[in-house]
Amino acid sequence: MTAYDLLFRRVLSRLDAETAHKGAFAAMRLAARVPGLAAYGRRRLTPSGGAAGGPAGGVEAFGLHFPGPLGLAAGFDKNAAGIDSLAGLGFAFVEVGTVTGRPQPGNPKPRLHRLVADRAVVNRMGFNNDGAAVVAARLARRRRRRGALPVVVGVNIGKSKVVPEAEAISDYEASTRLLAPYADYLVVNVSSPNTPGLRDLQAVELLRPLLTAVRAQADAVTSRRVPLLVKIAPDLSDDDVLAVAKLAVELELDGIIATNTTIGRDGLRSTPIAVERAGAGGLSGAPLAERSLEVLRLLRGSVGEQLTLVSVGGISTAEDAHARLKAGATLVQAYTAFIYGGPFWPARVQRDLARLLAED
Repeated sequence: MTAYDLLFRRVLSRLDAETAHKGAFAAMRLAARVPGLAAYGRRRLTPSGGAAGGPAGGVEAFGLHFPGPLGLAAGFDKNAAGIDSLAGLGFAFVEVGTVTGRPQPGNPKPRLHRLVADRAVVNRMGFNNDGAAVVAARLARRRRRRGALPVVVGVNIGKSKVVPEAEAISDYEASTRLLAPYADYLVVNVSSPNTPGLRDLQAVELLRPLLTAVRAQADAVTSRRVPLLVKIAPDLSDDDVLAVAKLAVELELDGIIATNTTIGRDGLRSTPIAVERAGAGGLSGAPLAERSLEVLRLLRGSVGEQLTLVSVGGISTAEDAHARLKAGATLVQAYTAFIYGGPFWPARVQRDLARLLAED
């Protein structure tokens, strides 16, 4: 048992989950401002620093260079407030967001719960964020700042809750106009279960005009082609997964991120009382592993080598990540395992994954 395991069991697990998240994230950002500590962490923990490892030569995906295959999924840093502190812990790329066109407080609290027996989290945050204009300004300041780490930054965008479905495209376009100039890649999120009506946009007849509009808007406001991906839910039927894959190839998207959280609760180890107490929302963590891997294999079998696939959902160990890469993912992401594993988890997984890939 590590020191972080003891800290988590005796202190963090007894705090409200959202309070613990905010406190831990604040501590990470504070540590990143300590010059000697930050420099030491960069040398010892990041793939580019060498000690954390990474595949020889890194990973190339949608025209970008990644020092390693493991990144942080959207949801942890919703407002682009701590990109460098997270990169300094060993993540090869950081996806910020989900960011909406309008600032919004999210759903009422409490809205984040742990299911410790399952190493899982239930969230119904509701895209709480500062809004596209504020996040864009923050990304612009970071780009100008000397000393920012050379980490790949993805930006995940979603629909503002107050915007009706009929106006969803214009809302996504507004976010794209503001954020695309500062995104190394852009993700259209239509798969969170916590914004009413959002998952309806995964239907091909609604998704096609949305992705087409975002692509056109990104091209209009940037002098480069910003890689565009779509993030899908694990709760889609296999036929719907394949329909999205076909559409992504047709529209020449750069990739698909699979998968978001699930509304399912099957096969959990937690007691029914604990599950009921956690309430509604998206379930993330270890219980997603099987379905996420199934969706990845479906997608790779459908799209061949035409798209980059980013696998997320239930990745807890280097072996989990390795299995996703072997099944067809180019990159992998995690979030919940980072919460349970602590600040040294990403560097450890990155290093062990590099060893597994070298053995291959």
